[in-house]
Amino acid sequence: MIKRDGHIGTRAPRVLLSGGGTGGHVYPAIAIADAVKRNRPDAVIAFAGSRDRIEWTAVPRAGYPIHAVSVQGFQRRLTLKNLTLPITLARGLVQSWNLVEAFDADVAVGTGGYVSAPVIWAAHLRNRPVLIQEQNAHVGVTNRILARFSDRIHTAFRETLETFPADRTVLSGNPTRMKLLNVDRNEARAYFEVEQGQRVLLVLGGSGGSRAINRAVESQHRDILEDTSVVLIWQTGARYFDRIAGSIESHPRLRIRKFIDRMDYAYALSDLAVCRSGALTCSELLTTGTPSILVPSPNVAADHQTRNAQSLVSMGAASILSELDMQTGLFDLWSRLWNDADRLKRMAGRAAENATPDAADRIATDVLELAATRSR
Repeated sequence: MIKRDGHIGTRAPRVLLSGGGTGGHVYPAIAIADAVKRNRPDAVIAFAGSRDRIEWTAVPRAGYPIHAVSVQGFQRRLTLKNLTLPITLARGLVQSWNLVEAFDADVAVGTGGYVSAPVIWAAHLRNRPVLIQEQNAHVGVTNRILARFSDRIHTAFRETLETFPADRTVLSGNPTRMKLLNVDRNEARAYFEVEQGQRVLLVLGGSGGSRAINRAVESQHRDILEDTSVVLIWQTGARYFDRIAGSIESHPRLRIRKFIDRMDYAYALSDLAVCRSGALTCSELLTTGTPSILVPSPNVAADHQTRNAQSLVSMGAASILSELDMQTGLFDLWSRLWNDADRLKRMAGRAAENATPDAADRIATDVLELAATRSR
């Protein structure tokens, strides 16, 4: 038997993480891995993921190895592709079964997405402790199933607590990147060429961009820029950038970006953000104390972005605007908020009050405790 003393043992803990399909699943997993390494620098960490999704590039870029697991989602429309689903699921479970044993995982962590299901299930069948983390205010199908045999469940929104067994569930918040905190504002202003005294409106549509948000900003950006205090930082997404950058007239206070690499700088400067309400974005808004106008995507399962947005609205940290109202309502809502300094200050304060910047460390502590139980 391997001897351990609390968190410190003679063998380094081995942690297998799975989460994929979208950045909202992948980046929290990476944040947890980073926190595990901060707490136990000797920890051995590996990821499981799909070759054709974001995790296959994001995880190695973060410095961790990743192993392929076959996954396939169920298509809601009638299609022959669903006929291959049982075969793909079986292949993924076999791959996960072998990976858990080959890596010799002490604990398995799932942060959502289809790839989490076979990995967490295989770890459970091999009698390894498992932990799952739910990012959204509405619990996804995968985590509803995995919760039945998870040793610990971490949630980000209070609204989800009743969904899971109380004795195994912890409200910890969403793991976010540590680099979002303690940003040098002078460096941020230099990076985006924002002068002292200017105010920043940040527009985001996610890494892929949002057609609805882009269209609304295209039609209303001139009105917004008539306020001489505004610098508009507008992330269009790769698929929309060339057309927008080629058709929008240049302006000294307009910054159009395909993708923003330094989100820490962008948040540090932002007086107000217009963005989607994915779980990761919402958590970053809270962590950075950024007031926001949230535009939920209607094209997600169970309309979970609306539930995320409503949670921030109930905190007093955000306003919500539907896609249908973007074209006519964005400027009016922006103008009311922009010209109400007291309200923006209250929204920023409510965001900061509800932030959980230590979420990754809270989860990492549980991960390491579960890893230690395997050999006690």
